[in-house]
Amino acid sequence: MSLDLSNYELTWPPSVFVAEGERILRTTGTSWVDRAAWLMTEALVGSTAVADFEEVPNVIDDPWGATASRWGGQSAVVTQQDWFSELIRRASEIRPATAPRPYWPQRLGRGPSIDGSTARDSRRDFARIVHDFADNGYLVERFGAECVDAPNELPDASVLIERLLGIPDLWPLAPESWDEDTFYGLVEVFHDLLSRPRRRHFHSYGSCGWHYSEFHNGPARLLYRAKVNELLREAGIEYELAAEGEDLGRLVAITDDARGEMVHRVLNGSPSEILSGVRHAIALYRSRDASPDSKRSAIFNLARILEERRALIKDQLGKDEGALFEIANRFDLRHRRADQRGEYDEAFLDWIFWWYLGTVELTNQLIASRKAT
Repeated sequence: MSLDLSNYELTWPPSVFVAEGERILRTTGTSWVDRAAWLMTEALVGSTAVADFEEVPNVIDDPWGATASRWGGQSAVVTQQDWFSELIRRASEIRPATAPRPYWPQRLGRGPSIDGSTARDSRRDFARIVHDFADNGYLVERFGAECVDAPNELPDASVLIERLLGIPDLWPLAPESWDEDTFYGLVEVFHDLLSRPRRRHFHSYGSCGWHYSEFHNGPARLLYRAKVNELLREAGIEYELAAEGEDLGRLVAITDDARGEMVHRVLNGSPSEILSGVRHAIALYRSRDASPDSKRSAIFNLARILEERRALIKDQLGKDEGALFEIANRFDLRHRRADQRGEYDEAFLDWIFWWYLGTVELTNQLIASRKAT
């Protein structure tokens, strides 16, 4: 079987689509078909893939029928599970969904004008992202949902958000009323509120609609970060939602790809005895409201880790290891003595932080290498 993927477009990161698809394939019983259809409805543009999937029989009654291929007298029966398995296996080949090319009025500069600044536009776009998630049941676990058969008193979503942010009357969303702090606070709050429903069923009585169940926040947060971080990049906002570390799901300052990859390696490659210190240092440094004092504290945390590894560093670098600590001791970073130098640009703090973090990574590698031998 060779699936034609040319008519499909993927709106999700392929890794999330594959992870959820593989989980469905491990499901026993007939419910996997509904779960697969729901996944494709969410992750692929339009209903083409679902329609193709539904044309394939779930159980083959006639192995020599129209859906069977024959080679040398042998029948190769294609079932829905075969079809869906190949779709998931070849997810990396599916074309990512992109915005349509500008239409005639837009190419001529005659499209509708948008009032307000880029920041205001990004707030409206963010509200649309949250509403799209809500329409697919991602807030049902926290906000509840109405049902004609079981009328009940739902939690007040605005009060729930107020408990987290300390700001009243934020639901329903009204982006035109948000200041910057409210906007950024909501970006972080909804990261923690969303959960993906892995199952849904349609309740037809009284036009009740879709009901959602089996919630999990893992895939929801991955999808949310992907969509919101893309929005922030397009708006020129130099923050992103952290994907790991002590500040998971919080807005942090963007770094270049190389330094971002180093942060990932240090967070995932540090042994347990230093991991909390590394996480705390990184969270202090890359916080959206990081001050010179918080950057000093971040450097202090890294310097303390390196101090504990001083013998290892001396063994590898010889007498030059002292230079690594001289900066921390002679400048206003650790001990804050009167004879220390304190008048320097904040860029100096950035340089020292990345130097020390890189040295932590180096010592992690040296320790791992010694253990391996």
